[in-house]
Amino acid sequence: MIAAIVIGASFHFDDAVWNFIRQHQNRGVYNFMRNVSRFSDWPSHVVLGLLLLGTAWIRGSRKWARVFLAMLVAMALAGVAGHVIKRTIPRPRPSVHTEIRWGGPRFSTKYHSFPSGHVGASTAFFSVLLFARRRIGLVCFAIPILIGFSRMYIGAHYLSDVVCAAVLGFLCALVVGTLLLSGHQTVNSKHRTPNWRSR
Repeated sequence: MIAAIVIGASFHFDDAVWNFIRQHQNRGVYNFMRNVSRFSDWPSHVVLGLLLLGTAWIRGSRKWARVFLAMLVAMALAGVAGHVIKRTIPRPRPSVHTEIRWGGPRFSTKYHSFPSGHVGASTAFFSVLLFARRRIGLVCFAIPILIGFSRMYIGAHYLSDVVCAAVLGFLCALVVGTLLLSGHQTVNSKHRTPNWRSR
């Protein structure tokens, strides 16, 4: 119910948020957000996930190796789902000058606004940490939030694109986390810091 309300509100405020951002843009912030957007796509998350997975494996922590593997799987699932939606429901990006609100060439990236692939992948990736260490997961949520704002700031996505992608990413993380992490004492663990040597 909460997700439905948030999604509905995001569609309602799409134009208002985009007009506000467009009227308050400045070159310095735009360049910063463009770099955030450029280096925050799925390849950077894959590299991070593989590095963490390799570190956990070398240190002999099967628990954290499973967590990092789940992060990669959840991100891949969100990426595939988001890509299918983009092709099925084309939507022009805010920066595209057209009167079309929905529809358009399915294979043109200019019409792949809905949902945000960056945000969906990042949200799925870091949401898995909520099943392992809730506090770490909540702190890491600042990353997909920053990515989502950067995508809106440079005119790549509307607010609803970002919100729906975040919901999609969280659902993918929930499914993967339930399948791969349940029964492995990763939820609500009594330990506050990761025990890399625990098996």
